[in-house]
Amino acid sequence: MKNESGFTLIELVIVIVILGILAAVAIPQFIDLRSDAQTAAVAGVGGALASASAINYAARVANTAKGVAVANCADVTAALQGGLPSGYGVAGPAISNGSAGVCSVTASFGTATFTGLGIS
Repeated sequence: MKNESGFTLIELVIVIVILGILAAVAIPQFIDLRSDAQTAAVAGVGGALASASAINYAARVANTAKGVAVANCADVTAALQGGLPSGYGVAGPAISNGSAGVCSVTASFGTATFTGLGIS
């Protein structure tokens, strides 16, 4: 009798089933990356606006002739060098002297609209 070596049919089927289960679990994680990337892009623009707002506020406190006077959330974008990227918008209440306003950054990617970080 010959001594044959190799995998049995049952072992091969079990490996294929395990690979199928792993693929079914992993694929949805990779498909949702686009939404996460878009949300991160809006958060990045919101962070840039928050930083520009803080620098602008510090410049205005040091010397009122410097920086940009901010009366509403749209004015904050003037402090951002280069302005807002196309497709992005900023909305929020009026900002009075000495009080913080919370502005929301939105961007439309196709049909979805994401709200980013607040600026205070």
